[in-house]
Amino acid sequence: MADLRKNRFKALLQKGQVQRGLWCTINDSQVAEMCARLGFDWLLLDTEHSALDPLAVLPLLQAVAPYDACPIVRPGCLNVAEIKKLLDLGAQNILVPMVNSAEEAALAVASVEYPPAGIRGVSGMTRATGFGDIAGYHKDARDEIAVLVQVETLQAVNEIEAIAAVPGVDGIFVGPTDLAAALGYAGESSHPAVKNAVISAIGRIVAAGQPAGFLSVDESFADAAVEAGATFVSRDVDMSALKRGLMSRT
Repeated sequence: MADLRKNRFKALLQKGQVQRGLWCTINDSQVAEMCARLGFDWLLLDTEHSALDPLAVLPLLQAVAPYDACPIVRPGCLNVAEIKKLLDLGAQNILVPMVNSAEEAALAVASVEYPPAGIRGVSGMTRATGFGDIAGYHKDARDEIAVLVQVETLQAVNEIEAIAAVPGVDGIFVGPTDLAAALGYAGESSHPAVKNAVISAIGRIVAAGQPAGFLSVDESFADAAVEAGATFVSRDVDMSALKRGLMSRT
């Protein structure tokens, strides 16, 4: 029998340690493996705004498994069936987009917990269970799963304290791009009004006792987020980095 894989990302999240990540949208296992070797603490595999879906995520999870970079998977939406499939494929960290209320946060938590605590469907022959070889998986799996929720609308920002108080939420990510649109600055994620709203939201998340996350390719914005207390932060997207690198060669 095998042991349940420990979730390093979740353990460090609970300790309040800053962890550096990379947003991944490229559907290629070799690219994912290369990124996993670069020293990032976590890699976000994004199915919401990319060509990735659960089937495409599987080889990426397999490619990064030997390395210390912990994969986080973002489903397309708060979809219980999709989250169940991602968990069965072996994802231990789930970032749920567009969570606007405590009720939606509670559903996100329930989707990763087996009954009677939650509503995750039970299966034995999955990659997550080591194809049936991990003793006690169904009893202990939740201990090594992190549920992260995104606040990225005005409603969600207004509900931060209520969302943070939902039992089982392991962290809250502030989405600057959609929040910028909600504030009337679509496509201007680094607008001063957006920065102020994000930094305020991060401060409130931290004050509520939750780890805060953030993504921005704007270095000064990312620095400000860390200064405000964010502990899981990405400063780049694989596709953006590829574009910048190639443009510098033209």
